[in-house]
Amino acid sequence: MRMCLLSSACGIVLGLWCCDAWAGDLQVPAPPARWTPQALSTDQYESSPVFSPDGRELMFFRAPPAFDRYRLRMSRCENGQWSEAREPAFSGPDAALETDPAYSPDGGWLYYASDRANAGDLDIWRVARGSDGQWGEPERLPGPVNSPQTELLPRPLADGRLLFGSHRPGGVGGRDLYFATPRGNGHWEVEPLPAPVNTAGDEYEADLSRDGRVLVVVAHRGVRSHLYVYDLDADDWHERGRVPAREDVFQVGPLLSPDAKRLLFAQADGPASGEFFLVELAPGSDPAWPPACASPDEGARHGGESR
Repeated sequence: MRMCLLSSACGIVLGLWCCDAWAGDLQVPAPPARWTPQALSTDQYESSPVFSPDGRELMFFRAPPAFDRYRLRMSRCENGQWSEAREPAFSGPDAALETDPAYSPDGGWLYYASDRANAGDLDIWRVARGSDGQWGEPERLPGPVNSPQTELLPRPLADGRLLFGSHRPGGVGGRDLYFATPRGNGHWEVEPLPAPVNTAGDEYEADLSRDGRVLVVVAHRGVRSHLYVYDLDADDWHERGRVPAREDVFQVGPLLSPDAKRLLFAQADGPASGEFFLVELAPGSDPAWPPACASPDEGARHGGESR
């Protein structure tokens, strides 16, 4: 079960967002608001939403209250509304845990975590998608991307790297965040993110903005897991603050908008239910994100990128 604390307080001065050097919550225009489309909301836990590049498909995972069974779900924007969520065609055996989906920037791959090869050991897998929309055969990424320990929330980046979390030994804390860089011939090079992102606590999920300058991290550094925002200054990461979500429940599954000014994430909302929540991280965000499910003509008029 996923399960934290923090490091810099922010305020708004003359319309500018400013941060002090000490720990605190982000000052945001409004508290996080529930966003889950009605067709996708159940009494189970929905988390880790991602959108296809055209914004017409939404992938996420669903888990029962006991968090003992993660399964991927996919919904399509059809006739102006999100369809009932179903398992994608490439899903593994019913007993397999499958979670944390992410589309590659070009939509040609879907990355996710699965224990289909070794029960209880979540590894990073990916499956190709053809121009006809059909899925290929899933493939497990090799070591050192995968290890004998758990890997979580893969995020394929435009430069070819992969951001992910892992419980492997040798890190700063119990779980840490890593970049994997392809080196050709199927070989990868893996390195941990530096301090202050990785700490003696547990950092195990993250999403990186398209320009590589904003990072949202799921970290467990105290009682439970919360979301923390970091900004890149030159080559150094600096913590902006904690996302001011509920302190009595954990938050997971972060997804940044293309402009990095909005954030989708999951947290409990009602008995044994996890829902998608939306919060504005900075002023001037794009109101067209998350993608609205509309007719193709209406969607074309709104334009915009998805993720």
